[in-house]
Amino acid sequence: MKRYMYIAALLLAALGMQAQELLNYPLDTVNGEEMYRYQVEKSIGLYRVGVNFNVPQAEIIRCNPQLRERGLHYGEILLIPTGRPVIIETKPEVVKTVVTETVVPAPVMMPDTAAVADTMPARPDTALVPIDSLRVDSLHVDSLRADSTALDSVVIDTRRVVELALMLPFESHQTKRSGNAERMMEFYQGALMALRDIQNDSTLYRLRVYDTERSERRIHALCDSSELDSVKGILGLVYPIQIERMASWCETHQVPLLLPFSDETDLTTHPQVMQFNSTDRQEADSLCAWIRAHQDIHCVAVEASGAPSDWVSTLHKQMHAKGIRFATVSLRELMIDSVEHALDVTKENLIILHNDRFQNIRMTLSHLERLHQAGYRIRLVSQYSWQKENIALPQLYTSMFTKTEGHAAYDEQWKATYTNEHVSELPRYDLLGYDLMRALIDRLDGKEESAGLQSDIHWKQIENGGYQNAQVRVVVKN
Repeated sequence: MKRYMYIAALLLAALGMQAQELLNYPLDTVNGEEMYRYQVEKSIGLYRVGVNFNVPQAEIIRCNPQLRERGLHYGEILLIPTGRPVIIETKPEVVKTVVTETVVPAPVMMPDTAAVADTMPARPDTALVPIDSLRVDSLHVDSLRADSTALDSVVIDTRRVVELALMLPFESHQTKRSGNAERMMEFYQGALMALRDIQNDSTLYRLRVYDTERSERRIHALCDSSELDSVKGILGLVYPIQIERMASWCETHQVPLLLPFSDETDLTTHPQVMQFNSTDRQEADSLCAWIRAHQDIHCVAVEASGAPSDWVSTLHKQMHAKGIRFATVSLRELMIDSVEHALDVTKENLIILHNDRFQNIRMTLSHLERLHQAGYRIRLVSQYSWQKENIALPQLYTSMFTKTEGHAAYDEQWKATYTNEHVSELPRYDLLGYDLMRALIDRLDGKEESAGLQSDIHWKQIENGGYQNAQVRVVVKN
């Protein structure tokens, strides 16, 4: 019955008759069709949306193909056909997308009202993704102070304007954010703190913020639009399925892309990518350099059934390549305390376990502790991620996060700005956002090094390709 009512409305409109009064929602024209722009309310489903607008569900899905993949989400913007024909007498003018920009002379909250943005035409091989569904125009974070400066109230000055983009999975469409989304929120807050500190008399920095979720389609839509034409640098992206497309766009437009988390990108083919995370090879080389500088070290590798982790395999390979000898014992020998033949009572025994996942080596540690108590000097090759575990052994690990000085002043500034406590877990995502935003701007200014609060960064070009952070240190923990 609803479908017949909708068809009847179209026929009435075609005959020049008034079908029904327009509802009180914003209007837009997409591909010659008049649409309502409706923001999904809490506790409402697709059926109820169709009833409220007197439009079949199939028509709503036709105009919003993303619903086929992930369903309806609270807060997202839907395009709902009004049923009225649009008479086009001349060739439609291409209207550039209107974008809400956050000017950051001080920490800000994104504006509460979304900007009016035109929907991009769909690519032939991808679904329609409205640009304003990518933008995070309102993060609804109570801890952010609402003293933001809207774009239309900014006094025009003569400073050079540098536009930057932040792309992270905020999961703003979810009614309840995950722990990962909360960390992304802290990263964003730290980046805003950095922008405030960097503003100067000659340059005005503007930030565009995008919720990229986990969708490859959203990145394709963004790259195929003109949304980023004025952007000079991009910070973010988490998932490899998104990075490849954006890296290609950055190469075409000569825009640097700083990746804060991924270490799987082929830098040799992406010259504009800047990768913060260290690789297994970098960490292995750092450890090998430390071992060769200390003569009182005897290396022991513990082997278990099954293939070792990639990190352990890389370390063994680099030790072989650099002429560092190490004894090998089986996990079974270790578990029955039959490893004396592989240990050196006169030196410190550096133990390399077969796996870098803590839960896989937890049971092994008690046996290493027993050997340590029996008089052998035992030191464990550890991981930075194990630092929260209670390991009663001296350790050695590589890390990009080794700095703690200067946090007190920053923390006071944080509390004064956001009126809440930051999360204290290490590494701190707010400090990471702060450091990497500063590093991106330093790189735009031609600097190879950037001093941060949590980590210092030194960019090294890889085989005429992209840039890798070469600042990896060995940390000795007794």
